[in-house]
Amino acid sequence: MFARSAFRLSQPARQSFRKYSTEAPAKGNGLTNIAFVVGAIGVGTGVYRYMQNKPAAAEEIKQREKVFTGGEQGFIDLKLSEIEILSNNTKRYRFEFPDKEAVSGLHVASALITKYVPPEGKPIIRPYTPVSDEDTPGYLDLVVKRYPEGKMSSHLDSMAVGQRLNFKGPIPKYPWEANKHNHIGLVAGGTGITPMYQLLRAIFNNPEDKTKVTLVYGNVTEDDILLKKELQDLENTYPQRFKVFYLLDKPPQEWTGGSGFVTKELLKTVLPEPKEENIKLFVCGPPGMYKAVSGGKKSPQDQGDLTGILKELGYDKEQVFKF
Repeated sequence: MFARSAFRLSQPARQSFRKYSTEAPAKGNGLTNIAFVVGAIGVGTGVYRYMQNKPAAAEEIKQREKVFTGGEQGFIDLKLSEIEILSNNTKRYRFEFPDKEAVSGLHVASALITKYVPPEGKPIIRPYTPVSDEDTPGYLDLVVKRYPEGKMSSHLDSMAVGQRLNFKGPIPKYPWEANKHNHIGLVAGGTGITPMYQLLRAIFNNPEDKTKVTLVYGNVTEDDILLKKELQDLENTYPQRFKVFYLLDKPPQEWTGGSGFVTKELLKTVLPEPKEENIKLFVCGPPGMYKAVSGGKKSPQDQGDLTGILKELGYDKEQVFKF
């Protein structure tokens, strides 16, 4: 995946573009009746799956206990119940709730804070966005890439089933509601896909939401692409409203997607234009990607100035949100 310190833009991205075609007829309620199965990824036979039963009725979900309630609630200790290897440096971690019927309490878009206190040293605190549905009872799933310098990701990588980790939240990110924007553009790198996927689930699980979505998703190799099957299923089901443009730094010979890194030319071609009415862009990825595409955040509460490619293309600060 991307090095945390670099996101090269010198190599042009080669991408075949197709127009949004007529939307395929929905089956039932679209994603509402689709078994939630995360597609095969990883090295060799590494397979990533997590299952979601048919979502319960909204009233039933509303009545269920919520594990995370925010506010003055402290950290909650959850047990690691399952680990799945997705690639040589990425795993899925399933943490179970004490109440198997409870739901997380997260909303779109929000995240959780994780905390680990090493035997010696200061507490390590990092935010993560679960990839499991907010209405899934009994557990939450995190997909985390291990970075050599990443203290929390290295700790998670060393954990065994049965060990526990502290969580707190939900931490509000961007308040989403159906049809809030006509068209949104998502620019993601590596595991930065997780908050984007949270938005996608909310949009396409809701038959009343008609938002159009364009995703630009960059990785180093094809094996690094997370949630690829889910993204492909969404494209096939909603071709008039959802399109993904993949970019690989090291594409295989048979690769037909984009080659190279995010460029001004690519984003100008595929994203909604700055002058379009009621559009929004979302960015999430390694620090180097932020620097090149939008500029980084000053803090969780301060989005900072808009710089980089998106500024050069004429977008203003109010049109861009940095996860």
